Amino acid sequence: MDLDNLFKVPKLPAGGNKRKMPDNPSPEMLKKMRVGMAPLERKSLSPEPQPNGKGKSRAPTVEDEDVDMDRNFAPDGDADYFAEEDEDGRFFGSGLTSEQKDILNIFESAGEGALGDPEGLSITAIRRMLLRFERALNKNQDLRSKYPEDPTKFIDSEADLDAAIKALLPLAQAPVLAYPELVRSGAVALLVGLLAHENADIVIDVVEVVHELTDEDVGNEDEDDESEETAEEALKILIEGLLENSILELLVDNMSRLKESEESDRQGVFHILGIFENVLGFNPQLSTNLVAKTTILSWLLNRIQSKAHDENRGYAAELLSILLQDNQKNRQEFGKQDGVETTLKTLSQYRRRDPIDADETEFMENVFDALCSALSEPAVKAQFLAAEGPDLMVLMMKEKRQAKSRSIKVLDYAMSGIAGSALCEAFIEASGLKTLFPAFMGKGPRKQKSTTNLPPSEDTGHILGVVSSLFSNIASDSPARIRLLSKFVESNYEKVDKLLEIRDGARTRLKVVDAEIATETKETLDEDERSELETTWYLRRLDGGLYTLQTVDYILAWVVMEDDGIRTHVLQMLRRQNQSLRDIVQTLRIFHENVDDPPETQAEDAEGDNSPSQKQILEALIVALEPSNVE
Repeated sequence: MDLDNLFKVPKLPAGGNKRKMPDNPSPEMLKKMRVGMAPLERKSLSPEPQPNGKGKSRAPTVEDEDVDMDRNFAPDGDADYFAEEDEDGRFFGSGLTSEQKDILNIFESAGEGALGDPEGLSITAIRRMLLRFERALNKNQDLRSKYPEDPTKFIDSEADLDAAIKALLPLAQAPVLAYPELVRSGAVALLVGLLAHENADIVIDVVEVVHELTDEDVGNEDEDDESEETAEEALKILIEGLLENSILELLVDNMSRLKESEESDRQGVFHILGIFENVLGFNPQLSTNLVAKTTILSWLLNRIQSKAHDENRGYAAELLSILLQDNQKNRQEFGKQDGVETTLKTLSQYRRRDPIDADETEFMENVFDALCSALSEPAVKAQFLAAEGPDLMVLMMKEKRQAKSRSIKVLDYAMSGIAGSALCEAFIEASGLKTLFPAFMGKGPRKQKSTTNLPPSEDTGHILGVVSSLFSNIASDSPARIRLLSKFVESNYEKVDKLLEIRDGARTRLKVVDAEIATETKETLDEDERSELETTWYLRRLDGGLYTLQTVDYILAWVVMEDDGIRTHVLQMLRRQNQSLRDIVQTLRIFHENVDDPPETQAEDAEGDNSPSQKQILEALIVALEPSNVE
């Protein structure tokens, strides 16, 4: 085998100007080859030279060829590979070709002018944007009216309208300029009118834009207070313009039109609920009109009954809670639409199981809060009793799941006031005392040590409210009253000791707040200013322990007045703290001075008897305890 033939280098193609280099060329030969080398030979190594301005051309050199050939070795044709060089001579490119880099620069420059800088949205640009939207809308309407049976005729105009609507989203970055112009130009009326469009996708686009424009954080990128106030004024103009065009009614109508089984429609419903929240957050008084003029309440009650939990179901419960908060008319309408029955049915599933995740936990709490708000109305309390609400809440307390705390809160709201008398009796008949007082004493697997310097838990506060309502509403010498009083006698007055323990903690916290208020009073020399701060100081005292102290002393006054054994035990325990019944009476006097009775101070219970008001009960307790102050 001839190895030389295997590895023989192929011959170069013959060329007239190609010369073979000898193995050992002499210096003279090299010099002759360099001088006699024709330009044509070097031309083949580089591109055609371009003529200069004088009509002459410059012959490219080997250095030019080297640079061009080196650039061909840039990874993936990176345009910046040789432009970015570090101190050590290494190259790091952007990873983009020249063409890709040019395209990116075009988009970046367009984005900076339209979206990146809110100040780039001038009034001229806004008007041009609104004009494009109006033209796209008119064209679509014309084509739809001319060819109602041929979608191919207007499908392109519908796409243009879709793009024109979405192009309005950046207006939320410049509310001061854009919102007044939206109303003045009539674009708001056109947007609201599109909520009746035949294409649901167009409706969803409008909903998304309105949701973005009405967000409470619009224009808050600037930290200037004056700018924020101006943005709020602009938002007010926009919302008033939307309401004038009946947007609330149209939005509610579309909620039944959209099918939540489809993702886009589900997002549309979510944005509609968000619009309601934005509008109510800006003006809570609008909740009355929303419930009175639309079917939103019935839709929400139906939506929360869905078996499968999703984001919109949770949002519906949150909006329901918002509508019932501090709104008597909405609470009454809630009762008329069987809201009590619906919420109890929805909450009954949490008797046996806990919510799956945090979202469902929030949903459950919102439904409980909505029920608590509604129970402020006497008519709703009667419906709660008829629907056996107390029985369900007692069962939830026994299960000791997450719903336990919320069920105690519901009972506190339901049994309060004169209208809660029948509910108090139903609670005792449902064996509620057997479940309530173990929770009050903290008996259970997770019993914690009590600390007097911390406020009582939320559960303890609501339990105190339930016990207070029981003493106020249960008739004297009735079997239910005797059962209640016996709970404070049993186990060597342990529940009375628990009350006194909570009382000591409340007094300790209240002393700290009183010291702070005393310091502020000395620093406030103006009498008018002091009188204005009186209410603020009183509210601070309530939060600082006075409310708990008033509730505990109210209960202690009842048990001391009705049982001699409890009276002796309480006096003995108070003396250990250098206290007496005088301190309880003093607390009741402060309570009496600041209590607000409802407009009807006398109300008739179910049997037709007149029941005393909270103020009258406090007066009787003070009189009953005063003779004991001599001790």
